[in-house]
Amino acid sequence: MIQYLMVGIGGFLGAISRYAIDGWISRRMGALFPYGTFVINISGSFILGLFATTITERFIVHPHWRLLVAIGFVGAYTTFSTFEYETHKLIEEGSFALALFNVLLSVAVGLAAVRLGIVLARKI
Repeated sequence: MIQYLMVGIGGFLGAISRYAIDGWISRRMGALFPYGTFVINISGSFILGLFATTITERFIVHPHWRLLVAIGFVGAYTTFSTFEYETHKLIEEGSFALALFNVLLSVAVGLAAVRLGIVLARKI
């Protein structure tokens, strides 16, 4: 039962963080491009790369931390389905270039963020 609680706590924190950060970014950047989703996916990629590498290569932690952070928090925080929906909306609106830009940028920068998290975790 504790495993479900850890995932739930992490999921609650991830979902709340996602909502707050997306709202904050969207109010400042506007709605032309899904900036909030982009930032959340990139930062989530970084967090997962950093955390997963840290707990597998640097430190031994209780398995509950993996449930709390990697599955709960990052799982609720990142927004792949939202990314897909917003990209589809851009296509429906005829913004093919922005849709392609969103896909290419999200994948490329997301991979770079994961790599950065891994490199940083190996240095600490």
